[in-house]
Amino acid sequence: MTALRPILVGAGLTEAVKWGKPCYSHDGANVAIMQPMSQFLALMFFKGMLLADPDQLLESQGPNSRSARRVRFTSVDEITDRAAAIASYIAAAVALEAAGVEVGPAPEVELVPELAERLAADATLAAGFDSLTPGRQREYNLHVGGAKQSSTRHTRIDRLADRIRSGKGMRDR
Repeated sequence: MTALRPILVGAGLTEAVKWGKPCYSHDGANVAIMQPMSQFLALMFFKGMLLADPDQLLESQGPNSRSARRVRFTSVDEITDRAAAIASYIAAAVALEAAGVEVGPAPEVELVPELAERLAADATLAAGFDSLTPGRQREYNLHVGGAKQSSTRHTRIDRLADRIRSGKGMRDR
């Protein structure tokens, strides 16, 4: 993180701690965030899917990640060797923000059948689910759909129903 920070700050980004991690913004818009992991350090670009990737450095965070892309580092030498490329990616990300480029809308979420059936049968549950942000709806759908067996999906819905009815996300307190 110590080796990566000067590249980000040197690019004119504003540094703040958000979500417990160093986050870098341009004119109030989040551009990138450092993600320290146990085996590597990642620099995640919030709108990474919109960036050109001439050096083939960007990777998706996982199958459920939509717009973010990250560069993974396992040593200080990697950061030093890639400093010019990193600066180029940062400049491109800042240019996207300055131009006001937005990521397109998320595709319509296809609810897992058990959740769709339960929402259709329970108006209060459906109202609570509809009051959630699209991201929270997606998180519930992914969690319920992640179960292999239908019986487990039903159990997950039963366990989460009160949270959904009260309009809370899975991690809201």
